Amino acid sequence: MGALLQRKSEIQVAYMGNFMDTDQRKTVSQGHAALLNLLPIVSCPQPQVTWFREGHKIIPSSRIAITLENQLVILATTASDAGAYYVQAVNERNGENKTSPFIHLSVARDTGTHEAMAPIIVVAPGNRSVVAGSSETTLECIANARPVEELSVHWKRNGVRLTSGLHSYGRRLTITNPTSADTGMYVCEATLRGSTFEPARARAFLSIIEPPYFTAEPESRILGEVEETMDIPCRAMGVPLPTLQWYKDAVPLSKLQNPRYKVLPSGGLHIQKLSPEDSGIFQCFASNEGGEIQTHTYLDVTNIAPAFTHRPVDTTVTDGMTAVLRCEVSGAPKPAITWKRGNHILASGSVRIPRFMLLESGGLRIAPVFIQDAGNYTCYAANTEASVNASAMLTVWNRTSIVHPPEDRVVIKGTTATLCCGATHDPRTSLRYVWKKDNVVITASSSSRIVVEKDGSLVISQTWSGDIGDYTCEIISEGGSDSRTARLEVIELPHPPQNLLASLSPARSHSVTLSWVRPFDGNSPVLYYIVQVSENNSPWKVHLSNVGPEMTGVTVSGLTPARTYQFRVCAVNQVGKGQYSTETSRLMLPEEPPSAPPKNIVASGRTNQSIMVQWQPPPETEHNGVLRGYILRYRLAGLPGEHQQRNISSPEVNYCLVTDLIIWTQYEIQVAAYNGAGLGVFSRAVTEYTLQGVPTAPPQNVQAEAVNSTTVHFLWNPPPQQFINGINQGYKLLAWPADAPETVTVVTIAPDFHGIHHGYITNLKKFTAYFTSVLCFTTPGDGPPSSPQLVWTHEDSYQISWEVYGRNDSRLTHTLNSTTHEYKIQGLSSLTTYTIDVAALTAAGVGVTTSSTISSGVPPDLPGAPSNLVISNISPRSATLQFRPGYDGKTAICRWIVEGQVGAIGDEEEWVTLYEEENEPDAQMLEIPNLTPYTHYRFRMRQVNIVGPSPFSQSSRVIQTLQAPPDVAPTSLTVRTASETSLRLRWVPLPDSQYNGNPESVGYRVKYWRSDQPSSALAQVVSDRLERELTIEELEEWTEYELRMQAFNAIGAGPWSELVRGRTRESVPSAAPENVSAEAVSSTQILLTWASVPEQDQNGLILGYKVLYRAKDLDPEPRSHVVRGNHTQSALLAGLRKFVVYELQVLAFTRIGNGVPSSPLILERTKDDTPGPPVRLVFPEVRLTAVRIVWQPPEEPNGVILGYQIAYRLASGSPHTFTTVEVGATVRQFTATELAPESAYIFRLSAKTRQGWGEPLEATVITTEKRERPAPPRELLVPQAEVTARSLRLQWVPGSDGASPIRYFTVQVRELPGGEWQTYSSSISHEATACAVERLRPFTSYKLRLKATNDIGDSDFSAETEAVTTLQDVPGEPPGSVSATPHTTSSVLIQWQPPRDESLNGLLQGYRIYYRELESETGMSPEPKTLKSPSALRAELTAQSSFKTVNSSSSLTTYELTHLKKYRRYEVIMTAYNIIGESPASVPVEVFVGEAAPAMAPQNVQVTPLTASQLEVTWDPPPPESQNGNIQGYKVYYWEADSRNETEKMKVLFLPEPVVKIKDLTSHTKYLVSISAFNAAGDGPKSDPCQGRTHQAAPGPPSFLAFSEITSTTLNVSWGEPSAANGILQGYRVVYEPLAPVQGVSKVVTVDVKGNWQRWLKVRDLTKGVTYFFRVQARTIAYGPELQANVTAGPAEGSPGSPRNVLVTKSASELTLQWTEGNAGTTPTTGYVIEARPSDEGLWDMFAKDIPRSATSYTVDLEKLRQGVTYEFRVVAVNKAGFGEPSRPSIAVSAQAEAPFYEEWWFLLVMALSSLLLILLVVFVLVLHGQSKKYKNCSTGKGISNMEETVTLDNGGFAALELNSRHLNVKSTFSKKNGTRSPPRPSPGGLHYSDEDICNKYNGAVLTESVNLQEKSVDGSESEASDSDYEEALPKHSFVNHYMSDPTYYNSWKRRPPAAAPHRYEAVAGAEASPHLHTVITTQSAGGVYTPAGPGVRAPLTGFSSFV
Repeated sequence: MGALLQRKSEIQVAYMGNFMDTDQRKTVSQGHAALLNLLPIVSCPQPQVTWFREGHKIIPSSRIAITLENQLVILATTASDAGAYYVQAVNERNGENKTSPFIHLSVARDTGTHEAMAPIIVVAPGNRSVVAGSSETTLECIANARPVEELSVHWKRNGVRLTSGLHSYGRRLTITNPTSADTGMYVCEATLRGSTFEPARARAFLSIIEPPYFTAEPESRILGEVEETMDIPCRAMGVPLPTLQWYKDAVPLSKLQNPRYKVLPSGGLHIQKLSPEDSGIFQCFASNEGGEIQTHTYLDVTNIAPAFTHRPVDTTVTDGMTAVLRCEVSGAPKPAITWKRGNHILASGSVRIPRFMLLESGGLRIAPVFIQDAGNYTCYAANTEASVNASAMLTVWNRTSIVHPPEDRVVIKGTTATLCCGATHDPRTSLRYVWKKDNVVITASSSSRIVVEKDGSLVISQTWSGDIGDYTCEIISEGGSDSRTARLEVIELPHPPQNLLASLSPARSHSVTLSWVRPFDGNSPVLYYIVQVSENNSPWKVHLSNVGPEMTGVTVSGLTPARTYQFRVCAVNQVGKGQYSTETSRLMLPEEPPSAPPKNIVASGRTNQSIMVQWQPPPETEHNGVLRGYILRYRLAGLPGEHQQRNISSPEVNYCLVTDLIIWTQYEIQVAAYNGAGLGVFSRAVTEYTLQGVPTAPPQNVQAEAVNSTTVHFLWNPPPQQFINGINQGYKLLAWPADAPETVTVVTIAPDFHGIHHGYITNLKKFTAYFTSVLCFTTPGDGPPSSPQLVWTHEDSYQISWEVYGRNDSRLTHTLNSTTHEYKIQGLSSLTTYTIDVAALTAAGVGVTTSSTISSGVPPDLPGAPSNLVISNISPRSATLQFRPGYDGKTAICRWIVEGQVGAIGDEEEWVTLYEEENEPDAQMLEIPNLTPYTHYRFRMRQVNIVGPSPFSQSSRVIQTLQAPPDVAPTSLTVRTASETSLRLRWVPLPDSQYNGNPESVGYRVKYWRSDQPSSALAQVVSDRLERELTIEELEEWTEYELRMQAFNAIGAGPWSELVRGRTRESVPSAAPENVSAEAVSSTQILLTWASVPEQDQNGLILGYKVLYRAKDLDPEPRSHVVRGNHTQSALLAGLRKFVVYELQVLAFTRIGNGVPSSPLILERTKDDTPGPPVRLVFPEVRLTAVRIVWQPPEEPNGVILGYQIAYRLASGSPHTFTTVEVGATVRQFTATELAPESAYIFRLSAKTRQGWGEPLEATVITTEKRERPAPPRELLVPQAEVTARSLRLQWVPGSDGASPIRYFTVQVRELPGGEWQTYSSSISHEATACAVERLRPFTSYKLRLKATNDIGDSDFSAETEAVTTLQDVPGEPPGSVSATPHTTSSVLIQWQPPRDESLNGLLQGYRIYYRELESETGMSPEPKTLKSPSALRAELTAQSSFKTVNSSSSLTTYELTHLKKYRRYEVIMTAYNIIGESPASVPVEVFVGEAAPAMAPQNVQVTPLTASQLEVTWDPPPPESQNGNIQGYKVYYWEADSRNETEKMKVLFLPEPVVKIKDLTSHTKYLVSISAFNAAGDGPKSDPCQGRTHQAAPGPPSFLAFSEITSTTLNVSWGEPSAANGILQGYRVVYEPLAPVQGVSKVVTVDVKGNWQRWLKVRDLTKGVTYFFRVQARTIAYGPELQANVTAGPAEGSPGSPRNVLVTKSASELTLQWTEGNAGTTPTTGYVIEARPSDEGLWDMFAKDIPRSATSYTVDLEKLRQGVTYEFRVVAVNKAGFGEPSRPSIAVSAQAEAPFYEEWWFLLVMALSSLLLILLVVFVLVLHGQSKKYKNCSTGKGISNMEETVTLDNGGFAALELNSRHLNVKSTFSKKNGTRSPPRPSPGGLHYSDEDICNKYNGAVLTESVNLQEKSVDGSESEASDSDYEEALPKHSFVNHYMSDPTYYNSWKRRPPAAAPHRYEAVAGAEASPHLHTVITTQSAGGVYTPAGPGVRAPLTGFSSFV
């Protein structure tokens, strides 16, 4: 059977531990409460506790309390309470007792002992939970106060003071036998009597625990079948809610971990797919704090052979529908179902074929069914026990469907309307047509006008307004049914407007206000009204032809005063023009002054004092009455004086001669007409002059003077302006001989209105008396002449003079007659410069002289270059160039040429000709025009004579012209629509050369405005000068804008560009319809009216309106009602709920989408009606003679419920005899008494509103007490034919009602696979056996279940239905995020996001893309389109009418539309579709086709170096087919090859020229260049990088220059590599010299160091205390700039003094130096350095260094010295300040060893040979001494000698120094044992000295020229071999190794092998490759260089002699 788990039992074992803590101490303030806690102890059960104080038991009192937790509380402590307290604990079970450690209590004194203390809670009560049925529970509250005697404690519950259960001085409250009634909050309140202190309060909550009890238990034995699903109930209640735990065979289910076991939320156990091992005992335990209970059952699982419960039956279905073949089988384990057709398996547990689905019940579902699916189907069922099968036949009919559905029709009243309805059907079925109008069936006999044709068409003749409605064609057949609906509209002419009234407009003159009542519109919206007018009984004329349909009044303006008018109005709709209204009564307009001036006013001067004025009357329509005459007024033009008037009293006279005017004066004249109402408007002033007169005054201040023999010069001032009397036409100069006054010479001079007038009369007689005069003349004639003046012409000649240039005494002068203009000068000396002067000569003297200088006998030659160029007056576009002319080449300069470097300045930049000036031979200043603003310039110039141009001058300084505003605007402006509120503007930016200012300040300003509002312009600024486009946001929708653009810089703005226009895209309306109003017209209808959206907010073409309505607080989402068209502005909402408040809004929509809903919400309640039946009628109490009835108000109250009526009778009695009772509206129950027992009664319940009693609800009840819950409904079925996409129909058979009638059913729905059960409805009528379940999701599987409810309660839920799948529906939403972007110039890339899965409503098959070409932007009309008919509107909305369609796969999200037209706008919308149909369309997107970025990069990119800082880049444009438009320019990207991120730059070329020079690059650097082309659409791809390297340039200066180890004669100099090498470094040049002459000689030493690795030098020829000037420069292809520094030779300031007492002692093998310390410097001495001077050189050099400061002696091995050489030594002390003063030199010591050799046998032989050599040597020395003596004498001059020495250090090989022009015989003073000879001076590879002195003598040697040490190469292999051999024999502690130990002197040296040439020396490197130093020594008498040697280079010997 199994195992059973008993309830748990508790066993306690008594035990007691020890107290855990040690003694404790506690201190409290006097008067406060002391709380002593029980020390921890472990005990079971809890011990009994007694408190003691010093051995005395403590008894609780009013001041001492022991709490329930055994705490000791002492209130209001005093000093006497101090002491030791402890506890005695006793375990009552085992008798053990324990005593606790002491608690020492101290009481601190309180100064305010006697003061009162407010109450305070010391121990607060705690929340308590007790089990119901307990005997008692206690709450405790202890408080403290002072004085404690006045303290009282009270308890309250619910604000009521408790008096019972109190004890322990009120501190404890005991509740006996607590029940749920005692549950609540208890408050402890402590007060101090007689005080004002606030009471202290504490709260505690008492809760009652109820033990658990079962409300549902399983049966003791449950029988189950294998594979069955089993639910075992178990529900329990209690407080708190108990927890449930299941056991199987005494094992918790949680340990079994069986996935088929699931504990339900209700507590029951759910077991899936029972198996035999599930048999056993299942226990359910329920437990809470109050206890635990258990129940159990035995589950027995058995196997059963399969058996059919529902066999398959023959089924007939329609093609395309769903077929379900039932096959329900019972058995255990659950049989496996397999469906076959023939031998072909269609569905099973492992086989699934599309369209064939095996249902959970075992049935086969085929969806959709095809014709070929007809046939025999067999169901096989098998389990482990047996197998069975059954077959059924499936018949498939062709589906009946409407193929030609009726279409919406609009017909004119009286015509015939035909609605087609063509269908196809299976020939095996019959077909019946049913037509309905507004859901009412139309019968053929109902009207003879309506006929249903055989083909199903409905023909309605003589249509009228009663035929308007929705017509539905239904076809009914066994092959299925179908229906389609169409709308029939009957329209007619509109009726005439009514009550037409006309009245004068009070606000506007010349206007009449008309008003009328809106007529019946003939069922077609009124399109407009026509207003006709009759003026003065003339025929009717149309005055207003398009009055808006919303108007019921209009102001007719433009009428003429003093005339009569009549008006009439008619309405026009789609049918045509209706009848005119009754005309208004005749209306007379009052007379007014003329409203227009006379026209065509002409004024002309008649005389010089009169003007004739003519005019024409005003237009007749402007007379405004009968004209009476005219008023003419005039005044001087431009002056503020008053007008003078002339009255012309006859309207027939239209001219006037105005007389008595001023001569030649301008008048302004105006004319106005007048009538009986007054004077009208004056005309615009015309101006006219009176005619001119002759001047009345002569010119003033006339002066006449003869300037030569034939010319007289006149000067004069004009006459006063007021006396000219006309326009000054000029002046006449008069001259006549005094003896012939009739012979007058007249010269006319044009007037000059600036300054003094002057003129000449020429060709007069010479030396003649003339009278002269001047007069002024106008057009009428001459004015008076000035007074005559007598003038004599001159007697003239010429004077020519010449003289030898600069010798005034040689001047010769010759006079020529006046007719001679050429003269030949003879008798000049050859090759002599002469000055020639020519001047005119008169009696008055000599005139101005003209001079020229020539050289006789010397032909002209090329001129010299100008010089001293100075630039001034720099402006944005010009500059003044001043200069000193160069040599003129002995002839006049004929042209000046100015060239300049523009922008890029440098030696490598090109020069361009900027300006040429001709025929200014003496110019010394030129104005250079046409410069570019804000540009760098450098000028040079040349002068040109007849021979040719001169050389160019030196360059001027670099200038920069001033800034100026840009000269041009951006070009190629294009504007495109970007969105509904934005436009995209593109342009070609300004090139750099046109910025005219700082590039950082260059930007663009865009000005834009609505085309119809030019005054409201806005502007945006683009600060990026390279920007090429701007999106202008926040524009108005569907609006045309005009745009202009200008460039600006820091100085100002340039010109505006040409105007461009663009229109924003159509959008949704931005405002709601206006004047929305609603009115309830019935209990189910509301009439809504509105006005159109304001035109400025329509944002496109209004296609219709949507009414959004929602029952307030009832409907979750609003519904919509669509009103098509933009003229109908009302809607009648029908089918509404009764007496319900509706929220209503109206919005307009365009093709883009919905606009803004109206706001605020319109609230309107439908009218009330009789109510619906009450609901939820139940009889909770039924007795034998009485029943209680309970109900709920009607779900549809339809008004205010006023009351209820209950009527009941015996079911067996008379059906019309009821007992009736009425109750109030708030009553919800009623008890009927005095009923017959065991009888059936019928109860009727109805509600009442003010409209009357509503529909009753009827129920039956049996007066019996034997009732139970009903049985669940059964045989739930969902017919497949009743399944739609969003609904289904559930059918059932009611179960037993349990002797209590069923009151209602509850339906629950569960969405598969994982949805929860949801209640669909719980108020389904008790009489119902079917229910429509709506609001389902398409293509979704559901299960349903049902339960019944009677008066006792709910039944169990029925068995679930089979899974039911709703049909597919069209997708609920379109694809999202649709975008269209240009891809090429003729294609567009469409991208989108798929619809959400939950909106697909089926299997998505694909997408449809609709696209169409739109009108060009420039052709858009701002006026909204007017639709002539609804059919036109439908065509606008139908995609196929104007769109092309492309289908796309459902798996794609991109698609390319190709072969589109260029430069056109396209609109694109998208839909998703499945087998049912298409989704709604997406929001339209627009795209402009024709612009795309270039598809390929530029070709054949080549990079050519030009200079060290320039590269030339050339390329070919992208292939034409890939350019995708006009190439606007290129972007050139370039960067250094190794650092792209840091050095990349970009140069933009806006002119598409395929060549550019990239400047300002780094020298000798590899660059990579990439190019992309761009057009208006964007940038194309970049080309592959192409590389090029700039040329080398001179390097930058060395990075640093440093000095070290500075002594009084030597130092080390080092420098850093230049930061900018600009090429391959070839070497360095070091130049140094003393700042002041040394001993009269200032010597400059230059050292060239080849190679880059060597960057240091040692100098040894310094003079103590002298400051030297060092310069170092690097060299690539040329030398770069120098780095300079000064350094002073030692000793340094603050360094130690010289050591003293230097002593040298010599032994047989070594030398010892001894010294004593000298004076210390500013800091302690840190060490010593020893310097040595060989006797054959005379130069000090460092011998030993880093000698410790404690040392006073130093020893050196003699073998380290050169044999036969004497040495002097000195010691130098060193501290932190530097090297100090050296000591005095020691005595000279020979390095010769003391070994005796004269005793050897070979000594005599050596002596003999030595004697011979000595003789030869003496002779050589004498000769050399004589030469040296002569050389020294050269330095004794008085002046300072200047000397320059050049040394070249070549690190690349070995070289020797060769002395030219003299022969040296050097004594071998540096001899060693091997007999080799050391060099006389250093020889680093290639030294070149250049010494310059005052004379060519040096040290007594006479030099033929200068001393040259030439570089010679030496075979390196020989040198290296010799050196290697020598290094192996080098002594370990030699003198050389001593220097090698010091890094500064790391190099040592060797002499050349004997095979070397006598005067060729070579530097020998040390043994290790490490940093080296060379030395340079230059003194007055000797010079040398010591330089660092590179690898393979030998360093020279320290201590050599100089031969320079």
